[in-house]
Amino acid sequence: MCAHCDAIIPELGTASCHHGSTFRWGACSDSGVSSIALAALASLSPDNVALIRREIGGAPDAWTIDEIGDGNVNMIFRLTGPRGQVLIKQAVPYLRCVGESWPLSLRRNFFERKALESHARFAPEHLPRVFAFDEASASMVMEFLGDHIILRKGVMRGIRYPKFADHISDYMAKTLFFTSDLFLSAGQKKEQMQLFSENTDLCKITEDLIFTDPYRVADQNRWTTPELDALANGFAVDPELKVAITELKAKFLTCTEALIHGDLHTGSIMVNQQETKVIDPEFAFYGPMGFDVGLLLANFFLAYYSQAGLDCNPLEYEDWLLRQVEQIWSEFERKFSALWDTHLDGDYLPARLLTPDTRTEVIHRVRANYLARLFDDSLGFAASEMIRRILGLAHVADMAEIAEPRARALSEARALYAARELLLNHGRYRNISQILEMVRAKRNRISA
Repeated sequence: MCAHCDAIIPELGTASCHHGSTFRWGACSDSGVSSIALAALASLSPDNVALIRREIGGAPDAWTIDEIGDGNVNMIFRLTGPRGQVLIKQAVPYLRCVGESWPLSLRRNFFERKALESHARFAPEHLPRVFAFDEASASMVMEFLGDHIILRKGVMRGIRYPKFADHISDYMAKTLFFTSDLFLSAGQKKEQMQLFSENTDLCKITEDLIFTDPYRVADQNRWTTPELDALANGFAVDPELKVAITELKAKFLTCTEALIHGDLHTGSIMVNQQETKVIDPEFAFYGPMGFDVGLLLANFFLAYYSQAGLDCNPLEYEDWLLRQVEQIWSEFERKFSALWDTHLDGDYLPARLLTPDTRTEVIHRVRANYLARLFDDSLGFAASEMIRRILGLAHVADMAEIAEPRARALSEARALYAARELLLNHGRYRNISQILEMVRAKRNRISA
C-alpha cells in the first residue's frame, strides 16, 4: 500500500513509488500515476513478465514507473528497468479529455492490438512492437520509442524529416492495399470486417466530432472567441456545408474499403531522422481509404497555416510542409499503383474476369478510376479534419500554442476558408498541384 493513494495491488512484484514508497505494482495518484492503471501489470502472466524482464532487465522490485502521456483517450506509462524501458498503454472507461460523462468501452485496446497485428504483417518497420496484452485490464506493453518524437512536436519546432514522406506513403500503401479486397478474397475481408465492426464507441466519436458537431450548435464545440465567432456561427447554419458533410459521413458509415488506422494525424506518428513509427490505431475499422490519407494531409495543411502565427520557424519551412503533402500523395499513389501490378489477387478484380487481349486496358482503367475516387475522398476528409480541429472539441497544438489570439484566429481563418473550399468543391481538383495552389492562395489572400 502507498500511504499517498491507499493502493493495494495483487502480489506479483514491487515497484518504486515516486513518493519513496515501495509497493506491489502500485503508484501514487498525486504523482500522476493511477494505481488502477498499474493493476494491469499485476494481471500479466508470468510469461509476459518474463518478456518484460528480457527487454528491460532486472527484477520487478528494481523497476520504476511514471505516467508520460497527455492524450485525449488513454493513459500512457513508462516502465523502466536496469537495461531499458517499455511503454504501458491502458484504456480507461471514458474519454479522458471530457471525463466520465462520456463513457467508452475498454475493449478499444483489443481493437488496437488487432490492428497492430494486421498492419504489422505488411509494414512492421513502421510500427512499434507489442510485447504483451491483457484484455481484462485493457492494457498493452509495447516498445518504448525513446529516441523518437511525436511528429507534431517536431514540425512545430521546424525539424525536417527527409525520410518521412517515403516511410508514411509506404505504410499507407501497404496497409490499405493488403487489407482491401484488391488483395483479399471476399470471405477473408468479411471475416476481418466482422471483427472490427464491433469498434463502435471509437467510430461514434468520429461520427460526432468530425461529421456532426462542428456544423451545429454544440456545447462541446470551442474556438478562438470572439475573433472566430462569425465564422463558427456561419458554419453551424450553412446548408451547403451540412449537405456536403452528410455525404462524407455517409461514405464513412458505409464504405468498407480497407482496415484503416482511423486517426492518422501528426500526433499519431513518432519519428526521428531514420525511422517513422505509426502509433495509436485504436480507432481502426473497415472504412474508406481516403479517411487515413485525408487526415494526414489535413494536419500538414494545419501545420502550414499555423507557421505565421507561431512565428518561430524560417519562412521556407512553410514550403517544406507543402512539399511533404505533394510527396506523400505522389509516393502513395505510385506505390499503391505498383501493388496492383504484383498483388492484384483479391475479388475486387478477379483474374477470371480478364482476358489476354483486354487485361492491360481493363486494369489500367479500373486502377485510374479507383485512384481518382480515392484522391477525391481524401480531399473531402482532409477538409472535415481541418474544420473540426478549429471549431470542434479536440484542437491541435499547432494552432492552440499560438499565444496571441488575433494571430491564432488569422491562421485558423485561413485554414477554415481552405477547408470550406475543399469540402464543397473537392471534386473539381484533379491533382495535388492544384490543391497546393489553392492552399497557398488562401494563405496569401487573407490578411489581418
